[in-house]
Amino acid sequence: MFAALGRFVVRRPWWVILGWVVVAVAVISLAPKLTSSSDEASFLPDSYESIKAADVQETEFPKQQNIGAVIVFRRSDGEKLTAADSAEIVRVSRELTAKDIPEVDAVVPGKASPNGLVQTSMVAMPKITDPSDTSEQDAVKTLRGDLQQEIKGTGLHAGITGSAATALDESEASERAGLLVGVGTIVIIVVLLLLIFRSPIIALLPVVLIGLISPLATGLIASANKAFDMKADSSIQELLTVVLFGVGTDYILFLLFRYREALRDGEDPKSGMVHAVERVGEAITSAAGAVIVAFAALALSTLGMLKSMGPALAIAVFVTLCAGLTLVPAVVSLLGTKVFWPSRSWQREPTGTGFARLGGAIGRRPAVWALVSALVMGVLALGALGYKANFDLSTSSLPKTKESMVALDDLEKGFPAGTTDPTSVYLTSDSDAPLTVAQTAAFRKSLSEVDGVGTVGAATRSTDGTAAAYSVILDDPPASDAAMSTVRDDLRPAARADAPEGTEALVGGITAVYVDINKAVDRDYSVVFPVAALCIMVILGLLLRSLVAPWYLMASVALGFGATLGATSFLFTQIGSQPGLMFMLPVIMYLFVVALGTDYNILMVSRLREEARAGRSPHDAAGTAVRHSGPTIASAGVILAGTFATLMLAGNSTLSQMGFALSFGIVIAAFVMAMVFTPALTALIGHAAWWPGHGDRRPDRLAPGGATTAGSRREH
Repeated sequence: MFAALGRFVVRRPWWVILGWVVVAVAVISLAPKLTSSSDEASFLPDSYESIKAADVQETEFPKQQNIGAVIVFRRSDGEKLTAADSAEIVRVSRELTAKDIPEVDAVVPGKASPNGLVQTSMVAMPKITDPSDTSEQDAVKTLRGDLQQEIKGTGLHAGITGSAATALDESEASERAGLLVGVGTIVIIVVLLLLIFRSPIIALLPVVLIGLISPLATGLIASANKAFDMKADSSIQELLTVVLFGVGTDYILFLLFRYREALRDGEDPKSGMVHAVERVGEAITSAAGAVIVAFAALALSTLGMLKSMGPALAIAVFVTLCAGLTLVPAVVSLLGTKVFWPSRSWQREPTGTGFARLGGAIGRRPAVWALVSALVMGVLALGALGYKANFDLSTSSLPKTKESMVALDDLEKGFPAGTTDPTSVYLTSDSDAPLTVAQTAAFRKSLSEVDGVGTVGAATRSTDGTAAAYSVILDDPPASDAAMSTVRDDLRPAARADAPEGTEALVGGITAVYVDINKAVDRDYSVVFPVAALCIMVILGLLLRSLVAPWYLMASVALGFGATLGATSFLFTQIGSQPGLMFMLPVIMYLFVVALGTDYNILMVSRLREEARAGRSPHDAAGTAVRHSGPTIASAGVILAGTFATLMLAGNSTLSQMGFALSFGIVIAAFVMAMVFTPALTALIGHAAWWPGHGDRRPDRLAPGGATTAGSRREH
């Protein structure tokens, strides 16, 4: 099949290229744009308590003020606020309200903090129902400019924090992140390819070709959003860029290395490209299939964020695979050997390379190499015991100099940290009977006695009196472990237990959302991981016609995952000052390390099978496979790790964690798993690794019943 595809592409390269251009133009011009979203609650199913609480708020309290931002005032000299200062704060709040800033319903001044150092004004905004709506962020931008004008000459310092202000700062930071990641990815690919091939044409090939398919993939994802109600948003753009350039460059390298090998064996450029597509097509397709099913497994997640991100990235990888099998061979077949210009190293294979020496060492002592590589990964995996999840993706990822962060620090000097995002508790009657004053007062008293609760506002009753809402300010920051523990272990149980007979209590708000997300992620770990692993094992089994090899290949990937999580956790939480790793990181890392790590395992084990079919013993096959596939895997691993590492340039701790984890995982997958552990273990297991399909023997030399005929074991 792949030989036929290669012949078609090589004979009609201009038609293939024209087809890609036409499809790209059509999709890009017709597809909608990816929008942004910052509504964590929109990613949870309706069955979770925080979502049920949000439904009560919309039904019973539609006019309840939504605090989108908090203005924090203090004296510029750091002293206590005076009565005159408080009067100025009231004036400033009234002036800001009078400006009729779009999406600002009111700016309501509050009281000074008990220690007199801080005073706040709450910015009431309409509740946003469309996740792509950025009007609150625009309002904060306008509000910040007007605020600084109003406090001139007052001796006051003021800043704006809260969810809308944090979202604005995060959006501005992500714009810089996207630029850095895009430029950094391209620079790393070009520089590394120049060093590997010494050819400017090859160095620019991925940039040009993937630059064409990147907007095509983005357009297809946006179209899938519209067609299938997916919620993939612009937040995946940085990750999408890295995946397309990283994976795409990998597939181009797989093809070019095999093409160069065919040329060195004396084939002409046209037949050499057909040979390359035939030989590497199955490995690329299987590798891409592993990545696609791993990403697609995220559709089983209960979190809309992951549910949509997985299929979106799967679409991108599928487009990249199609380009790798058609567009890339078409372009290279037109260029012929000029693709390597000005280097002439493609004409002869260097002797005495490090990969040849490594392959020889593994072939001679596979047990030693298997044990050492397993120990390296096992020791690193011990660091995973210190893993701790962090749900505060906004504030923990922003630089401390951003206004929302500075204002938050000022706020915590005088008020409970939970002031920016109060927790909402709703008490509803099971019947049409209204709640009594005694019931609402007693319930408020019980809430105020819960450990970790700072203050509880007076009950706000619904129009018909059958529901009451309480604003609960926690002692700790809304996304902190302490606040989540308060809601999960104390506030929710107390609210249920102390709700008057005939009523129901629901706890909502951002902290409750984080608690529910934590529960959803734990569920996803138990479902997504096994399904992805099982699907990848099926692909490996079909590729290798073996029931044995998929097990130890997946075991090696599991070791690589543990090593990566351990190293990342140790670096950022033990050496660094992060409160934990982003809660989605293990899911994303598992899928990338498992799927992309399997890419290299597939390439190596395919070459192992090829060498074994050529008549080599298991030990010789391992040595030869490392000699031939080692340069490809090493080059692809360095480039892919480098592209993921560009995420660390974003100045965002969340992306820095992701960038380090994925780049380190790829290094482990390429240089430890695929290049050492897999060939060493395959050599140790020998012919049994291919049971029951005899995948290491030439199919045309099998006698009836599976026995090999004479002459089937010949040297290549």
